[in-house]
Amino acid sequence: MGKYQTVAKEIVDKIGGKENVNSLTHCITRLRFKLKDESIAQTDVLKDMDGIVTVMSSGGQYQVVIGNHVAEVYQEVQTLLGNQLETTAATEGPKMKPLDAFIDVISGIFQPILGVMAATGMLKGLNTLFETLGWYSAESGSYIVLNGIGDALFMFLPIILGYTAAKKFGLKPMVGLVVGAIMCYPGLQSSTLSGSMEPLYTLFEGTMFASPIYLDFFGLPIISMDYTSTVVPVIFVVFFASKVERLLNKIIPDLVKFFIVPLLTLVVSLVVGLLLIGPFVTFGSTAIAQTIMSVRDFSPMLAGAVVGGTWQILVIFGLHWGFIPIYINNIVTNGYDNVMMPFFACTFATSAVVLAIFFKTKDQKLKEMTIPNFISGIFGVTEPAIYGILLPLKKPFIISCIAGAIGGGFYGAFNFRKFVMGGMGIFEFPGMMNPDGSMGNLYVAFAGVIISFVIAFVLTMVLFKDKESVAVASASGAVAVAVETSSEVVAEKPSLKKVTLISPLVGKVLPLKEVSDDAFALEILGKGSAVIPSEGLVVAPIDGVVTTLFPSLHAIGITSEDGIEILIHVGINTVQLDGKGFKALVEQGDTVKAGQHLLEFDIAVIEAAGFSIETPVVITNTDQFLDVIATNEATITHGETLIDVLIG
Repeated sequence: MGKYQTVAKEIVDKIGGKENVNSLTHCITRLRFKLKDESIAQTDVLKDMDGIVTVMSSGGQYQVVIGNHVAEVYQEVQTLLGNQLETTAATEGPKMKPLDAFIDVISGIFQPILGVMAATGMLKGLNTLFETLGWYSAESGSYIVLNGIGDALFMFLPIILGYTAAKKFGLKPMVGLVVGAIMCYPGLQSSTLSGSMEPLYTLFEGTMFASPIYLDFFGLPIISMDYTSTVVPVIFVVFFASKVERLLNKIIPDLVKFFIVPLLTLVVSLVVGLLLIGPFVTFGSTAIAQTIMSVRDFSPMLAGAVVGGTWQILVIFGLHWGFIPIYINNIVTNGYDNVMMPFFACTFATSAVVLAIFFKTKDQKLKEMTIPNFISGIFGVTEPAIYGILLPLKKPFIISCIAGAIGGGFYGAFNFRKFVMGGMGIFEFPGMMNPDGSMGNLYVAFAGVIISFVIAFVLTMVLFKDKESVAVASASGAVAVAVETSSEVVAEKPSLKKVTLISPLVGKVLPLKEVSDDAFALEILGKGSAVIPSEGLVVAPIDGVVTTLFPSLHAIGITSEDGIEILIHVGINTVQLDGKGFKALVEQGDTVKAGQHLLEFDIAVIEAAGFSIETPVVITNTDQFLDVIATNEATITHGETLIDVLIG
């Protein structure tokens, strides 16, 4: 079993099994169950378990305090409890900004498969390498078996994504899996239909969207495409299917729900998907490819920059497929392609960014991810790096696009070409050698790789801050990392450093042991202090980065340059307000200065709901420091010292 699977299994067992659970959410440090019968939960046993800090019952919730790894344990518990509980935490709190929501969706869908995706990508590249070295031929059983192992995930990606997207959108996962399988069904693929049938007619003939029609659905034309290896169509179809399933669950009688709901969900969502969603992606791909052709007529360098700079974005949305027919047609008719090939720069820009992050980050989990993703990228499989590292971190993704654009512009200006189809990553170089034996085009290929690689590596080394590693955490969790702050060296002991935290609140100081929540009072979550606020404003206690901002806005975490992890928890059990009475003035990932306004909260709303406004301020990684010293003052205001942390 995995690191958190064992503790998750024990938790579910000791709370009375999944049959005893009505709902599950989590906050910064705790799993929050609503149990049907709390009396059957084995609380004393749970308290003594490794991996559990303590257990308490408060506000109608059975709370299992985990600490920093709550997100990972939550995911494992979700799996054990069943799909009906898996979307609870994701639906809490205020809506995210569109970009953050998009990244959250992509991360949530791809996160479960990133490891195996990187592994299979490496295997594909290694298999090609061994064949190139002459260890075996492409016709040998060894090559075919290893290629099948490495390529299957990518070929049948819609099936895998159908399952993970279903879990993200709240659709029954097996229905999502079947949606993906149907979209990979051979009889529905454009390549299969075009090879065995004559088109009934051509839709939009004479335009860039001309589409041969091989099938119709009760008279409605189905614009065929190859869905294997695609990403966007299945995600959209599953999202639509989740809405259909929810609607059907409301209107279908319980007696026949078991088979009628999945039946109608599959039929409705797949018909809409094949008639509308697939064609939408197809037309989008075609329009983009034709636009690049037009730009190339005006300026090859500009067209190359556009392809190199946007290729990863096109891959994310599955719109890069529009270039494939042009690529194949150019090689067949002209003997080379120079329209799509500027994308080659982006492959190595991506790998360079990942390599730079390996050298820059102190986050061990992120560092471990970079190694297989770098190797996979060099071999031409960049999806693991895009979905697992670059896109969640945002800035490295932008850097890779900039470097790709510069390399792509270089390729466009020097008419970079590929003469033979096949190969990926470094294995594409042989196909770039001019058939007449001249090496000029191959030199251009190497020069473009060096340009894009160096630019991407240098920009990442200069611009990437390790604080950004917070974004590669799972969708429901966060990783605490280092950021900027200031500290005071204690004069009498040069090896000792004292870091001062100013009060984030105005009000009466309350010793932490007097807080009405045992997890704080017993210093289980760390040492610190508490304030009973007289004003509804939280300011930053130190220069740092916002490493945690829970959707309900009741708690915020900041990490300093010295690695001090500070948790400010406004009120007790206020997570249950779902953000009511709270207003965030910063976002997760923001760099803040001491005294900067972070949160506003309405004391009257909190108290009217029956919750205490006691606000603990704790150092959650207390054990890493010599001492944490709280103020002895009775009252405090912004700017005054609340806590001193001694660092050896």
